Amino acid sequence: MDLRFFKLLGLLGLLLLLPASPANAQKYITAAGVRLGGGNYGITVQQAVASRVTIEGIAGLSQREYSGTILGEYHFGILGPSLNYYFGAGGHLGHNKDTGDFGGFDGIVGAEYKVAFLPLLLSFDFKPSLEIKSDDYARFPTAFSIRYVLIKRKNGLFKRFRH
Repeated sequence: MDLRFFKLLGLLGLLLLLPASPANAQKYITAAGVRLGGGNYGITVQQAVASRVTIEGIAGLSQREYSGTILGEYHFGILGPSLNYYFGAGGHLGHNKDTGDFGGFDGIVGAEYKVAFLPLLLSFDFKPSLEIKSDDYARFPTAFSIRYVLIKRKNGLFKRFRH
């Protein structure tokens, strides 16, 4: 095996062992943007549904196919709410120009950073999938996403008194 593989595996293991922040992990409620991966691209929208849980929708496009993915993601703060790691699962449906319709199950693990003083969110993830009705039985893509924060989470002093 390649040494880079073991370094990446060790880094992912370290991220999973870091203590999770008990406070809200994300600094946003809704964010939307673009997703760029090897040979494909798409639009991504994240919506917070609980204090550390988001639903992400991805509309993906490549040369020979298009797909839609829905993922539930659980976020953990690293060094505060601006840097998070997350994992989750979901499913996808799509159409390939050569083989027709397909679907499958997805997992996701990644890290995201809310840029200070700007409404931007940067993330990098690994999203393996098991395919049903496709020539590929599994895929292991990585991607970079840049999102614009549409609705920011309010963390003011008065929020504590409303509960």
